[in-house]
Amino acid sequence: MRNIAEFALIGRIGSIKQVGSTMRVTIASNYSRKNKTGEWVDDAHWNEITIFDDGTKTYIDKYLDKGDLVHARGRIRQASYEKDGEQVYTVNLVCTQFACLARADGKQTAAQERPAGAAANADREGDIPF
Repeated sequence: MRNIAEFALIGRIGSIKQVGSTMRVTIASNYSRKNKTGEWVDDAHWNEITIFDDGTKTYIDKYLDKGDLVHARGRIRQASYEKDGEQVYTVNLVCTQFACLARADGKQTAAQERPAGAAANADREGDIPF
């Protein structure tokens, strides 16, 4: 059996920044919890993902912005470095899959722009694949 360390996030983009040859995207995911008075409140959890893939970086830079609802998946990597004589450990979320679920500005995503059934009709056209 294969060992895995993976993550999956659904949330809204908080920031997008270029750091060297990588892109870093912060994503806020909300969790509901009861406060001390028993009321339900949303608690935002922020995560920063790192993107190396040039195609994904171009897509995000060109089409996405703060507030867009996204889905990200990838690998969890631990790293360490030395700072002021102390060993510092970090956890990196390396994104391998990324998709926009809804735009904050109400515009349609690329998947929503395609007419319903367009993909199904494309599969029915042409020769049978066997």
